Amino acid sequence: MLKEREQWKSRLGFILAATGSAVGLGNVWRFPFVAGEQGGAAFLVIYLIAVAFIGYPLMVTEISIGRKTQRNPIGAFKALAPNTPWWIVGGVSVLAGFIILSYYSVIAGWSLAFIIESIAGFPEGIEATDQLFGGHKTGIAKPIFYHALFMVIVIGVISAGVVKGIQRVVQWLMPILVVLLLMVVVRSVTLPGASEGIAFLFRPDFSAVSWDTILSAVGQSFFTLSLGMGAIITYGSYLSAKENIPSSSVQVIGADTLIAIISGLAIFPAVFALGFAPDEGAGLVFVTLPAVFAEMPFGGGVGFLFFVLLSIAALTSAISLLEVVVSYFVDEKDWPRKKAAASIGIAAFFVGLLPVLGYSALDHIKFLGMDILDTYDFFADSIMLPLGGALTAAFAGHVWSTKSLMEEANKESKSFRIGSWVGPFLKYIIPIGIIIVMIAGIIEVL
Repeated sequence: MLKEREQWKSRLGFILAATGSAVGLGNVWRFPFVAGEQGGAAFLVIYLIAVAFIGYPLMVTEISIGRKTQRNPIGAFKALAPNTPWWIVGGVSVLAGFIILSYYSVIAGWSLAFIIESIAGFPEGIEATDQLFGGHKTGIAKPIFYHALFMVIVIGVISAGVVKGIQRVVQWLMPILVVLLLMVVVRSVTLPGASEGIAFLFRPDFSAVSWDTILSAVGQSFFTLSLGMGAIITYGSYLSAKENIPSSSVQVIGADTLIAIISGLAIFPAVFALGFAPDEGAGLVFVTLPAVFAEMPFGGGVGFLFFVLLSIAALTSAISLLEVVVSYFVDEKDWPRKKAAASIGIAAFFVGLLPVLGYSALDHIKFLGMDILDTYDFFADSIMLPLGGALTAAFAGHVWSTKSLMEEANKESKSFRIGSWVGPFLKYIIPIGIIIVMIAGIIEVL
């Protein structure tokens, strides 16, 4: 018999927690650099389409599965389809969340380190900031220290529980994050020449769109909304039956998408205003932006605020990633929460040592030309998350049934309800579309 399960104390608590899960490095770090690599506005348009027609139905589905079963991802699929292999889909989600957490913590560690660097002042010139970032990530002791520090913080939050830990932290951090981000945006868009960066983000040119662009947009929608990694199912399992799932899903997705776009406004106007390139990839935030801050009036303060908010964004997402795996061991193995949080967090730390050392002692290890961190990201973002999403959609449409989904999702929902249109999307359009895009994108990478 299941233990009595913690629940969010309010609808706002759930929305802030789910938004915190969605809003993270995927918005502030990953969205700008992927958009920069994929042409800006054209990528944004495809991303918004993916969010609306893939992200929203899957968000409603994952929350509904979690609330219906009151279980972790593996336990949820076992409960809805007992004595079948469908629990493997939940297993893929848990594994994806664990892998993402392991390298997410590495990047978050970079962000913590750059808070300190911003206090000292960033050097002028892209070559100098490239050397600064390269010197940090190719080191051993400092990257490991900051990776460990971030993981300790995450473990501490999860150990405190759903309400006293997760909800209490995000209800403070999310408003702070938004305020800091808006402060950076104001400084960025008021720079001379910022209009070119705004046009890059909002004036689409579809001539350069490829399968890789589409795969990146679909993958980004999964990554940033925490879909396919078990986080939304897990958070949904702590949701009261009285809450409106369709409405809550719109609010979470709307907030996440808005913050991703605002992050673009914080970065691209400044990048273009000061003559830097937007397609610097993962180094956009850690190489290009510090160079921008060094040349910007009041850039030291802006840089400090930016890396503080980046670290906050990383934390709100990382706690949801650890909670996915912890909830499995608490539910299925009857582990005490503190033991599960410490054990899984430490395991993720050690798995994350490989991408840390992938820039130094293990820099000779490559997969399809990618370093270890990019390899982790490729398998998680381009394969495991879309595959998990496609299988979850197929499960909801064919096994659990869209009728059962709609009954759960629309419970206590009188005005804002999910309609029957989700049936064809979950049964056919989302699974087939995701698999086609995923295969085409992988072939292009190969």
